Amino acid sequence: MPNNPLWQPSAAQIEAAAITRFADKVGLAGAGYQSLWQWSIDQRADFWSAIWDFCSVVGDQGDAILHDGESMLEAQWFPDAKLNFAENCLRASGESDALVFWGEDQVKRSISHAELTDQVSRCQQLFSKAGLVAGDRVAAYLPNCPEAIVAMLAATSLGAVWCSASPDFGVDGVLDRFGQIEPKLFIACDGYFYAGKWLDCRGKNAQVLQQLPTVSKDLEVSYREGWANLLDEYQPQAVDFVRLPFDHPLYILFSSGTTGKPKCIVHGAGGTLLQHLKEHRLHSDIGAGDRLFYFTTCGWMMWNWLVTGLASEATLLLYDGNPMVSEGRVLFDLAEQQSVTHFGTSAKFIEACHKAGLEPGSSHDLAALRAIFSTGSPLAPASFRYVYDAIKADVHLASISGGTDIISCFALGNPTLPVWIGELQCLGLGMAVDAFDDNGQSVASGKGDLVCTRAFPSMPVGFWNDPHKERYRAAYFERFTNPPVWCHGDFVELTQHGEEQRGMIIHGRSDAILNPGGVRIGTAEIYRQVEKVPEVMESIVIGQQWDNDVRVVLFVKLQLGAALNDELEDKIRKLIRAKATPRHVPAVIAEVPDIPRTKSGKIVELAVRDVVHGREVKNVTSLANPEALEFFRNRRELS
Repeated sequence: MPNNPLWQPSAAQIEAAAITRFADKVGLAGAGYQSLWQWSIDQRADFWSAIWDFCSVVGDQGDAILHDGESMLEAQWFPDAKLNFAENCLRASGESDALVFWGEDQVKRSISHAELTDQVSRCQQLFSKAGLVAGDRVAAYLPNCPEAIVAMLAATSLGAVWCSASPDFGVDGVLDRFGQIEPKLFIACDGYFYAGKWLDCRGKNAQVLQQLPTVSKDLEVSYREGWANLLDEYQPQAVDFVRLPFDHPLYILFSSGTTGKPKCIVHGAGGTLLQHLKEHRLHSDIGAGDRLFYFTTCGWMMWNWLVTGLASEATLLLYDGNPMVSEGRVLFDLAEQQSVTHFGTSAKFIEACHKAGLEPGSSHDLAALRAIFSTGSPLAPASFRYVYDAIKADVHLASISGGTDIISCFALGNPTLPVWIGELQCLGLGMAVDAFDDNGQSVASGKGDLVCTRAFPSMPVGFWNDPHKERYRAAYFERFTNPPVWCHGDFVELTQHGEEQRGMIIHGRSDAILNPGGVRIGTAEIYRQVEKVPEVMESIVIGQQWDNDVRVVLFVKLQLGAALNDELEDKIRKLIRAKATPRHVPAVIAEVPDIPRTKSGKIVELAVRDVVHGREVKNVTSLANPEALEFFRNRRELS
């Protein structure tokens, strides 16, 4: 474990942070983060009530905060509360930017807070005229453009449920999602730019619509012109916000679905709002006037996370398209030209910038930048160093992790704590996170399965069409049952720095764990070493059944001009042996031209493992590049 942190906040930064003010407000001034976290677990009702008050949630909190129930599944948060998510997101007014949109370098436009409210008002009138009421589903097949946010706010202002997919999904992938939820209203876009090329979506839109018989109203917005004339007949008026119970469905999010049809995960308005406010205000120090960017699509939960930034009166920067256009400069162009204060992206993007030799700290003016967020996969130690060496030395780097399942984070950043290489800084406030061994016992030191042992507000309301919560229970609560606790499926290690900082290292997905000779190895432990090899662009590792055991198989996609010869294989193996253990060393290293991944950019170890073992991969429509699976089929070196 390193002796020195990569970054340490100054005394002035700590004093100015919202989390410092919050600790003072709840009577824990100067107590340290771990003490605040422990209080948030021991006094959960007081903690979440304090979040409501500190963040000035618009609505009626009611008298009761928590009815615990007999298990996590039975817990009820704020059972008497009434609120509206959109009302909380539209609290800002005036002519300052609410949304700034870049469609690569092809389309650029912005919307003020006043214009946003006006557009939501007009869109709400259109939806009301179409008969949309609370509980109806709105299915959006849209890029990350302003109209997606306007339509979401208009729909949820009425209590309708928002469901979205990005236009890079094929027709079957969209129908696997929207076909399960019976939408009343369907919104799509005429097309989008990717890598400078215009991709027309009108044909796909028509095919999807034809197979959604419950849709009574459909709309098609313009990528270049926004709403065009769709809202012309409506005049801005006061938005009618329908206040509904805390757990009223807000979103249906979809799992990646590589093991069958995607799960339709229902998230409530109150839990989503409170969790995001906590994560934005306290863990990220986002406030009024800040400029928040996250590279995402409407098909990834980070879009939902980003949008809630409006409830903190931040300006949202929306980028749609390929993040590596303009030789990888475009997102840093956006950060410079738009004075981005909080820059969110994926671990893979940071790694790609590193391997491309980009030095944004020298090529761009990033003076406004205070925080960089990374998620999607574990951020490699080399990428931590790269951020501080090549992007900005004085920046809060927060590797964060949670998921679609909770629409938030279990472990994330803290602007008042040091950043340690390879680690997520802290466990989330109000999140009773632990690591369990195979016997369901807390792991004092070492690795285990990530669990959450007490209920939290952003647990799903349930799964769609799962009235008795049977699939919901099976998804999270059947791994450890005495008592049932949330098992997230990540293989992690909890870390400790002094008395007041407990962080996390993620070693990979539990179901992708390698088990050679009965020793559990996280895939991320191997990726951290392979990413140091300059000849390797990216890699994927699986465990292959072999001679009544499991052997480690590493597939590599190489940089242009590199060759997988004995010398390179030996270099990779020696590095892994020296920096990890002999157990981590792959028995086989094989080259592939591409690696399959989900639409949100996550590599799919389980799908590759199934192909290698001759098993069917279910729902390949969830993959961005399903054709890449063929590179792993019937490999001579694996037989």
